[in-house]
Amino acid sequence: MDYQQILNQIEAELSAKKSTGKVASYIPELAKIDPEKFGMHLHCINSGHYYFGSNNERFSIQSISKVFALTQAMSLLGDDLFKRVDVEPSGNPFNSLVQLEYERGVPRNPFINAGALVISDILISQLKNPKKDFLDFIHQITDDKSIEINTHVFKSEKEYSYRNAALLNLMKAFGNIENDIETVLDFYIYQCAIEMSCKELSKAFMIYANQGKKLSDNTQILSAQKTKRINAIMQTCGFYDEAGEFSFRVGLPGKSGVGGGIASIHPGQYSVTVWNPKLNPKGNSELGMFALERLTTLTGYSIF
Repeated sequence: MDYQQILNQIEAELSAKKSTGKVASYIPELAKIDPEKFGMHLHCINSGHYYFGSNNERFSIQSISKVFALTQAMSLLGDDLFKRVDVEPSGNPFNSLVQLEYERGVPRNPFINAGALVISDILISQLKNPKKDFLDFIHQITDDKSIEINTHVFKSEKEYSYRNAALLNLMKAFGNIENDIETVLDFYIYQCAIEMSCKELSKAFMIYANQGKKLSDNTQILSAQKTKRINAIMQTCGFYDEAGEFSFRVGLPGKSGVGGGIASIHPGQYSVTVWNPKLNPKGNSELGMFALERLTTLTGYSIF
């Protein structure tokens, strides 16, 4: 498979593609990003790296970090984790309070904000130094210790985190948050403010394409069974209330973030990340979804 030729074709098609998306503005620091930036990086298990555009430029990974947090939590707790958070698609916006009220403080899945906040609460209870341990985990799966948070994004997001605080308070009322609300909120925003490039995210996501193992040294980060489960949750819940559309158009497990990134995997084949800050009304990168749809169309392969 000539992946570089396929990516070159996608790049040419993108240059003629009109976008109606808008950069996330509810986090003021994100609104400053150049909306025309686009990067794509594919890391193939058998043949290496293929890319174009701003694939080496770091951006705020936002909700993509929820996959790494879930990975750490599953490593520590296993199936006991799912007594506190479900694995069903939400069908509602990622920050919905209504569904949480109906379901008595148990979030639908780990990738909506309420679910990710429960995962943060679990990690705070389990880890000695949650922020350092979380960042160390990302350093481990990328072999890159230079990855850090963007302090400007962190401060900006923290200043406008009223809705996430409301989710935490509601879950605390139902007994599903153990730690101090401000502590959980701070750790959650810290995760979201981590900056990575398409290349770095593709390397990190290789563990989900490679049965839980790092490609660089074959270290088993997560068991194959737990990796399979995370991939299943990415497939059904990784794109807010647009997960069905992403499965229909692209056909790969993945996770998006409001920073404009999407990281996806084809098990046994590759990991791929795209980045463009302009989001569709559901909060997913409009041109990023188009690029991944073209990738599975032009290769002729998805997981289906």
